[in-house]
Amino acid sequence: MPSRILSTKLVTCNHTSASASTHISVYAAVEEAVRLREKLKDAVKSIKVVTIGPPKAQETLRTALAMGADAAIHVEVPDSAPAPEPLGVAKALQAVIARQKEGVDLVILGKQAIDDDSCQTGQMLSGLLNWSQATFASKLEVDAAKKEANVTREIDGGLEELKCRLPLVVTTDLRLNEPRYASLPNIMKAKKKPLEKITPADLGVDLTPRLETVKVSEPPKRVGGGKVIPLSTSILSEYMLTTVLFQVESVDELIAKLKEAGITAVKA
Repeated sequence: MPSRILSTKLVTCNHTSASASTHISVYAAVEEAVRLREKLKDAVKSIKVVTIGPPKAQETLRTALAMGADAAIHVEVPDSAPAPEPLGVAKALQAVIARQKEGVDLVILGKQAIDDDSCQTGQMLSGLLNWSQATFASKLEVDAAKKEANVTREIDGGLEELKCRLPLVVTTDLRLNEPRYASLPNIMKAKKKPLEKITPADLGVDLTPRLETVKVSEPPKRVGGGKVIPLSTSILSEYMLTTVLFQVESVDELIAKLKEAGITAVKA
């Protein structure tokens, strides 16, 4: 889902399959947008949330509105439609952002959708917009006056700190924050907040997948190996400090196991 910051405007983005399930990182994106407004006050002019999905996906938007977003945009696709691919989602979000008359300075997305786990939409959106990007953010600080953001991101072996100019696309890591629960009064208020419904055709975007899933299957089950018993001493102690004696059904099987272990000669 996107969050917009106007002079600092935020947009938070999401896309869902027919199940309308939402990855927790998407709610982390909404939470971070709301926290930025709480911290930056009037510097954040508005927060809009966007989702691309079937009618049931409105539940995600209502939850985001109850968390503190100002308005929502639902790019609705039929229940029977296949889940859009990351590039299609990125193009739809690009078109949504282009329609915002006030401008958008910051887009915050969950790092991945729950249905395909592609983890590509934010990066593709950054490329289409020609904006800076900071992915897998575990910390986000925005200086609205300087139109800059400092982002800490998780990488293999440690943390990376980036200084980015706005406008910026950020994808969230689960360590970024803990999304708040929407209170009952806010849930009731969310029903009165604006929710615009549009279609991909309104945006001039075709979400027809270009790829076809040929097969989805579990990996083959592992075949159990022979049982082993560690021994501290044995007739093989001359060849190794700690040896392994295989439980076998016959002498031939024992010889085969010893050969597999690289033992080709045994002294009595």
